Amino acid sequence: MNLKQKLEFHYKAFDRTKLTPDPLQFLHRFEDEADIEIAGLLSSIFAYGNIKQIENTLEKLFSVLDVSPYSFIRNLDNEILNTKLSGISHRFYSEDDVKKLLIILKKELNKFKSIRQIFLQGYNISDENVKIGISKLSNHFINSFIETFGEITNGIKFMFPLPEKGSACKRMNLFLRWMVRKDELDFGLWNEISASKLVIPVDTHIAKICRYLKLTHRKNSDWKMAEEITNNLKKFDPEDPVKYDFAICHIGIRKLKF
Repeated sequence: MNLKQKLEFHYKAFDRTKLTPDPLQFLHRFEDEADIEIAGLLSSIFAYGNIKQIENTLEKLFSVLDVSPYSFIRNLDNEILNTKLSGISHRFYSEDDVKKLLIILKKELNKFKSIRQIFLQGYNISDENVKIGISKLSNHFINSFIETFGEITNGIKFMFPLPEKGSACKRMNLFLRWMVRKDELDFGLWNEISASKLVIPVDTHIAKICRYLKLTHRKNSDWKMAEEITNNLKKFDPEDPVKYDFAICHIGIRKLKF
């Protein structure tokens, strides 16, 4: 098989039955679009570290968020923050970072109603890809943290990376893949954005396998690598290059051969 045939084979093989282990599994617990969107943002923000660690943290978080994460956050109060959310942290994120994140999400959702609305005000359909949109979304939240708390921690900075500073923005690109693409894995809720504008979420698995496949010649897992891989994948599917992300990543996670 040539590379396109292999990519298509793996894309079809990694269907809904292979959903776990992956942070995407938490979005599939919900049916309401508002819940799926906020579950997506939270799941992507915590999607770093080994998969077991990610699953453990998200299980704790979603057990607190209950049947409607959107309603939970919109109705957040200090009592809930100090009781139900105590003890939830994740690697670089302290318990205080997690609590402040939910406070900011409440503030922004009460103002804009959805993350989609915040993203779209910084996205232009003529943009080459989602880079500028990600930058404006991250800066929007960083400014909201500074406005509310006067400063931001390193944990908060890590939650909202900036592509212009070199970050591959893996977690933001992952969130956008879930929201924009549409198949049995991804939800396609944000139909204002074309899947052709997405950029692949580069993690260690994607970087390693894409180097092996000669889809990138770069050594550093940065924004330029993410764009290079995406542009090479466009040779196989110009309208939906990021469709191969889940399969490539899980071949790495499961230590399979491509």
